[in-house]
Amino acid sequence: MGDTQYIGKSVKRVEDKRFITGQGRYTDDIQLPGMVYAHIVRSPYAHAKINSFDIASAQSAPGVVAVFTGDDIKKAGMGGVPCGWQLHFKNGDPMVEPPHPLLIASGDTVKHVGDGVAVVIADTRANARDAADLIYVDYEVFDAVTAAADAVKPGAPLVHESAPGNICFDWEIGNPRAEVDAAMATAHHITRMEYRNQRLAPNAIEPRCAIGDYDGANDRYTLYTTSQNPHLTRLLMCAFVLGLPENKVRVVAPDVGGGFGSKIYHYIEEALMIWASKQLGKPIKWTSTRTEAFLTDAHGRDHTTTAEMGFDQDGKIVALRINTLANVGAYLSTFAAVTPTYLHGTLLQGLYTTPKINLDLKAVFTHSTVIDAYRGAGRPEATYLLERLMSKAAIEMGIDQAELRYKNFIPPFDGVTQPGYQTNVALQYDSGNYKGMLDKGLELIGYQDFLKEQAEARKQGRYLGIGVSTYIEACGIAPSAVVGSLGCRAGLYESAHVRVQPTGTVSVYTGSHSHGQGHETTFAQVVAEYFGIPLSSVEVHHGDTESVAFGMGTYGSRSLAVGGSAIVASCQKVIDKGTKIAAHKLECSEDDLEYSAGTWTVKGTDRSIGFGAIAFTAYVPHQYPKGLEPGMDFSSFYDPSNFTYPNGCHIAVVEVDIETGKVKLLRFAAVDDVGNVINPMIVDGQIHGGLVQGIGQAMLEGVIFDEMGNQTTASYMDYAMPRADDVPSFELGRQVTPCPHNPLGVKGAGEAGAIGSTPAVVNAVADALAPFGVRDLEMPLHSEKVWRAIQAVAKG
Repeated sequence: MGDTQYIGKSVKRVEDKRFITGQGRYTDDIQLPGMVYAHIVRSPYAHAKINSFDIASAQSAPGVVAVFTGDDIKKAGMGGVPCGWQLHFKNGDPMVEPPHPLLIASGDTVKHVGDGVAVVIADTRANARDAADLIYVDYEVFDAVTAAADAVKPGAPLVHESAPGNICFDWEIGNPRAEVDAAMATAHHITRMEYRNQRLAPNAIEPRCAIGDYDGANDRYTLYTTSQNPHLTRLLMCAFVLGLPENKVRVVAPDVGGGFGSKIYHYIEEALMIWASKQLGKPIKWTSTRTEAFLTDAHGRDHTTTAEMGFDQDGKIVALRINTLANVGAYLSTFAAVTPTYLHGTLLQGLYTTPKINLDLKAVFTHSTVIDAYRGAGRPEATYLLERLMSKAAIEMGIDQAELRYKNFIPPFDGVTQPGYQTNVALQYDSGNYKGMLDKGLELIGYQDFLKEQAEARKQGRYLGIGVSTYIEACGIAPSAVVGSLGCRAGLYESAHVRVQPTGTVSVYTGSHSHGQGHETTFAQVVAEYFGIPLSSVEVHHGDTESVAFGMGTYGSRSLAVGGSAIVASCQKVIDKGTKIAAHKLECSEDDLEYSAGTWTVKGTDRSIGFGAIAFTAYVPHQYPKGLEPGMDFSSFYDPSNFTYPNGCHIAVVEVDIETGKVKLLRFAAVDDVGNVINPMIVDGQIHGGLVQGIGQAMLEGVIFDEMGNQTTASYMDYAMPRADDVPSFELGRQVTPCPHNPLGVKGAGEAGAIGSTPAVVNAVADALAPFGVRDLEMPLHSEKVWRAIQAVAKG
């Protein structure tokens, strides 16, 4: 690396200038000549057969260009939106994978409120919306089921005839159940929990938007879309839905205002706009309303679980036994099959030496919005299960909650001088010092002092609580061969193209895509330090399949660990070629050169040549090595050898008003190990955002359906989002155990805050209410729920 130091510095984000001055370019900002506007007619019923459509009045309404129904889509012979991952039943049969049509046709059945049935296209949004109200759909309404636990009951309404009992697949991981049962039988104490990890809506600040633009003269298609993953969208749309050649399709994801996983997936609106654009020969724009977002953006979580953790008489875990129903909604979204399985089940070792683990899981269809990866994606569900069990067990056994964790931690290992830690649920952790991390967290919060304060407060009738939560997550997703063997229908590498211009400036094209993470800054810091050039000399490009060869997008905290590693590989190729040119110019052996701070120097001499001069020579090759092609332009694909494993400790301090049940979050400390840190300020911002989302789940958020399958929380009047006054100033710490298997030593930071924070808050409330005998709490911790929990125990 050069001596120009950018890695590890809190450099201000270069992209923020355009964002804070209102000059960002989002999909809905794009205006094309002759553009018309789409409004999608959606089912008001969760489960109903469409008998017929009457679209005549809509077709003759002012400004209407066209009306298409599910019948038109069916007639066109288009495929449905596919799932990107295939799982199998325990008996080896493939999972049930029902079609997900772009629009539902007459004679077919809508599966959830918000299922698309028709699209109106008009000269203005308002005209399209008004005309949509004129469409009459004759529905035959049936009973619906939205909760997984109800969907598996005998006689429950079926979502798909192909899925008896509404089971998409069943799945198991860990030790054989018989071994876990035998270990559990030896336990001195068993802690048991039955709970629901509630459904969440993603609520990105920018609603989804899609523009289809067909160029008839050149037979080419362009899709502008709010996507975290433009190449995957193109692949799925071309190969499975529309049957188009990829070289005829360009997908552009410009500035994207947040995603949290919800914009990874290929949605019906994207393919629908492309298809309709060709039918009309006009560009067509669809922009989601907030209500549509609640109804159609992929939700997260929604696990119904029974879990038991057994301990010996010294407080050591002897076994963990789990049964989970994972709600997948009405259809299988892109990553729906992997989120509750390999992103959840494989993390049930946590940070503990638990010798026997078994998860038995059923994925369940319901008449509800699809569920897929939402910030953390399976890891928050696993962490909540483990950390609630640990804190509840500590109360039941009369052991300090931190002490119980210390008793069961995996010993420190660096993955280099000691091997990685092999879990009982398939994964091998890369590096970690979990004791050291908890030490830092307890010191940061002032744990012992708080326990004294808590005791004094209880004497005065004030009920303070402290909740400890530790976590680990698998990020940098991951080796293509491994995920392929587990059912992934794509590779999970990343690409990077580094082009050095003749004047020494650098253009970077990455397959990763930013939707708020600061890639244009962080990636530039990496390149600037590797080359020893000014940060201003590096420009980062992303989000356009026309300029980036291929990429797998951004999710799973993979951008730096995978995308950054691909960039490093291309940078190294540049340096290697530059060394050949420098050796020729300086008339020495390549082995005699060293590269530092943007300069090649002959060892032991003052003879040197700079990066800019070598770049110029590469494009003006007058004095040039024989047989070496001109130019300085390299691409690389990086496929990691393992996941990365960020981990951390989150600690919440609360006060509970026992008269009203109101919970006040007083303090929150987080110590996270995300490996080496490129930009501390950006990492802190990522942690802050994740903490707020995790706290939001614990205290405020939750999607609710009524008995007919209507979302009763499909607006911000009903769905409670965390606000600034709901959270304290966060107290952050850091521990660094570098990842041993990628060149940057990074692990990932984008999801960390959302993983450990939720159980930390619930554990803190449980700790505050421990004197009353309250052990179990249902999220979100609204005042009424907390008050009722206190009253239920008081009444016996």
